[in-house]
Amino acid sequence: MAAVIITNNTELMQKVIDTIKTCYDPEIPVDIWELGLIYELHLNDNNELKVVMTLTSPNCPAAEHLPMDVENKLKELPDLKKVEIQLTFEPPWDKNMMSEVAQLELGFL
Repeated sequence: MAAVIITNNTELMQKVIDTIKTCYDPEIPVDIWELGLIYELHLNDNNELKVVMTLTSPNCPAAEHLPMDVENKLKELPDLKKVEIQLTFEPPWDKNMMSEVAQLELGFL
């Protein structure tokens, strides 16, 4: 499942995605973008970003820090005026949401 991306500013959105790719679930050696944990990115005309993301499970040990890590790294982008992280478990994450890159890295392909 690919993330839904809504923006008119493709240059800034690419910076957002590149930043998200620096965030990792500590138990899995693949970034959260490739894992498919990002469901939606909404960047409005005021450069306010809303990220809808999930975790590999509701009981994920990274639940305490992973969303905060994403938010803190995105807030470092000078062009973003606001960052909002929304955590969801609908639909529940499964390994089919991973990119081919992640599946290859983790030995699923």
